[in-house]
Amino acid sequence: MNTPQEVWSAIKGVFSPFPGAAGTVMLVVEALFFAVIVYMVLKTLWENNARRFIFVYLLLLATAAAIAFFAKPINATTFIIFFLILSIFFLFLFNVELKRSIWNTGKHKPVTASSATTARSSSSVTARADEYINSIVKAVQNLSKNDIGALIVLSNGNLPKDIVESGVMLNAHISSQLIEGIFIPKAPLHDGAMVIYGDLIEAAGCFLPLTQKDYPKEYGTRHRAGIGVTEVADVSTIIVSEETGIVSFVKRGEITRFVDSEGLKRFLKEYYWKEFNSEGKRQ
Repeated sequence: MNTPQEVWSAIKGVFSPFPGAAGTVMLVVEALFFAVIVYMVLKTLWENNARRFIFVYLLLLATAAAIAFFAKPINATTFIIFFLILSIFFLFLFNVELKRSIWNTGKHKPVTASSATTARSSSSVTARADEYINSIVKAVQNLSKNDIGALIVLSNGNLPKDIVESGVMLNAHISSQLIEGIFIPKAPLHDGAMVIYGDLIEAAGCFLPLTQKDYPKEYGTRHRAGIGVTEVADVSTIIVSEETGIVSFVKRGEITRFVDSEGLKRFLKEYYWKEFNSEGKRQ
């Protein structure tokens, strides 16, 4: 096992090959660079409900560091390469969310009378979200009562482009009447999925990939599609059974059935708290 002095010398040799004051400056700059990468990875995982991967990420880094710095001979360079590859891998998994976070960082409006009023009325953000939630819940309840099948995808911007473009682009404001109208039997778009992105109905009549897992026979094509899309993209879905009127929601491939209005509201509130920033705008 190496002594602490040997480990420190190996770290300095990798991070700071320059002697004297220049070497100290480079050591600080490079240490800050790696700290920023770690922060970005942890922040991205935390904000995208991938918190279980935080433990995996930190454990892999700790294990690699122990192997690299406490084995003989010390191989700090290998650890640095592993660190970069591992960090880039996790950032790549959430590249869309990362880009959205970067573009919204530093966006600041001058404090004017109108912006100050907006800041004071933070409750308006909740009111807007509640309006969308109530419209969706009302539509789903009416569809359920009338045994009208429906499939709604709650997107966060990283739904594959070919899925969105397989339907008809709408970019329409959310309303219970529009949602119900789209899923009326024999309507042109009723067989496909509706995609909601924040405050808009982005598209309707979309085709989704089907899950390949085995499910009971009562899980028809609509359910298999609602599950399948959550397996290939970080989205959630709401399903109304055409045969029974049972309402279900799906997150990360896991389906929850027999959802009542309160359960659906809680599910939608979680989505809208993620999807909107403090100014009530899509992030």
